[in-house]
Parts: sequence; C-alpha cells; structure tokens
Amino acid sequence: MNEIPASHLDLLTRPVHGVLTTLMADGQPQSSLVWCDYDGECATINTSLERKKGQNMSRNPNVSLLIVDPENTGRFIQIRGEVELVTDGALPHLDEVTRQYTKHPQYYGYVFPVEKQQQETRVICRIHAKRITVDAIHN
Repeated sequence: MNEIPASHLDLLTRPVHGVLTTLMADGQPQSSLVWCDYDGECATINTSLERKKGQNMSRNPNVSLLIVDPENTGRFIQIRGEVELVTDGALPHLDEVTRQYTKHPQYYGYVFPVEKQQQETRVICRIHAKRITVDAIHN
C-alpha cells in the first residue's frame, strides 16, 4: 500500500503532530516531533537544511513518519518512503502550517526568532510513500 487511505487522511489534514524518523550518518535513527501536512499527493513536513533532520534527509532520503490520533491512540498511520526536499514555496508553506498548529500568523517573529530566518534554508519535505501502514481496527 502506498496511497494514503481516505480513512486516515484526516491525520495529515488536521493539526496532529507526527514523529519523523531520519537516519544519522552512523545509521542510528533520529526522531523529531513535527507538524504534518498533505499536498494532495504526499505527506509533507517543513524544516531547515541546517537542522539535524534536514542534514539527515539531505544525506539519506529514507524516512518514516508516524502519526497517532490524539483522540484515539489506537488509530495511527505510518508512512515509510523517500523524501524530496523542495525549497520553492517553503516559507509560505511554513507560515500556512504555523497557522494550522498555532494561533500565530507566521513562524518567524512569533514561534521562532525573526533573526534566525536568515540563518536557515527552509524546505518542504515531500514524503513519497513506499509503504503505508494503518491500524487494523480502523482500516
């Protein structure tokens, strides 16, 4: 299965945190709590190339994204695949996701210091699913 089932699409389209796992240079997994989104084809997250997960994905595109429904912790989706890093539109995407997950109008200056914006290269991480697993109960 590599298409997000309609039964679990809401986990990507409403503000539910996910856990993104990337691989460090030594092969060890590294997991980060992330804001999730969906572009109509792929699950997406937004990060910077300077952060550990950005560095890891630049080196090795294999990732796993796990999202657990906070209202029913037995309901989940796991997406394993390869990430495509896209810089075009990354800052507007970040601000859009910021509005979904917080009460703030934009990321820099509200969630993160505005002076840090010049030090970061924002990217949209499009996860091209190779395997999608959902819980058996709600499938």
